[in-house]
This record gives sequence, structure tokens and C-alpha cells, in this order.
Amino acid sequence: MKIDSFSEEDTKALGLMTAKEAKKGDIFCLDGDLGTGKTVFARGFAEGLDIREDITSPTFTIVKEYRGGKFPLYHFDVYRIADPSEMEAIGYEEYFYGDGVCLIEWSEQIADLLPETAVHVKIEKVPEKGFDYRRIEFG
Repeated sequence: MKIDSFSEEDTKALGLMTAKEAKKGDIFCLDGDLGTGKTVFARGFAEGLDIREDITSPTFTIVKEYRGGKFPLYHFDVYRIADPSEMEAIGYEEYFYGDGVCLIEWSEQIADLLPETAVHVKIEKVPEKGFDYRRIEFG
């Protein structure tokens, strides 16, 4: 399924709607270049889970945990993972198969660790359609 986003608000709203359908144990892989809106999507997603904390990209911490909503949100940024075995050091399986939902930015870095049930969300800019336009594809 491909969706057109014409603004940050559209991307955030799509994250919110996606979260409304999410279930414990779901894993959403957010892939796209820098500045495409992965964290904007994550902010909407968190809002859809009734999480009221400020959502920022966990670039240097790899994972941030957010609680207080419908269920926990585990927000990963694995851009800096050089080897998938580094994920073992943070106990990724407890997150992936735990009591919450995972959002994983730059998931292609750890493709071999992802379960087949993971939902891939590709966000890409299409410059000829405008500066704020994003094509978002679920697969």
C-alpha cells in the first residue's frame, strides 16, 4: 500500500492511525534516507498509543523506552550498528518479543534479525512533487 504525504502533519497522522491498529508484539521497520520523516512518523505513532512524552530519535542510545500509554513503545535507531551481533548486547529479543511495540529506524542494518512478521514502512522523498512530499509504502 502506497500513501501520499504532503506535509509533516500528514506523516504524523499516518503514524497515529497505524498505532491505533497496532498490537503487542508488532514490529514496524521505518526505512528511508535522513530527513524523510521517520521520527515524525514515530511521534504520531506514540501519540496513537497515548504516550505523551517528547519523542526524539534514539541515535546515540540505540533504543528508547516509552511507557504510560496503551502499551510500551520501544523506539530503535540502529543506524550506528556495525554488526547485528551488537543488538544482542542490548537484549533485542526481549524488546522484539516482549509486551510492547517496536519501531525500528534504519532496520536494513539488522535485516537478518527481523522476524518475517515485521511490517516495513518505507518513506521517501520525491523532489519533483515538492519539498514536503513523501511517498510512504507499507509492505
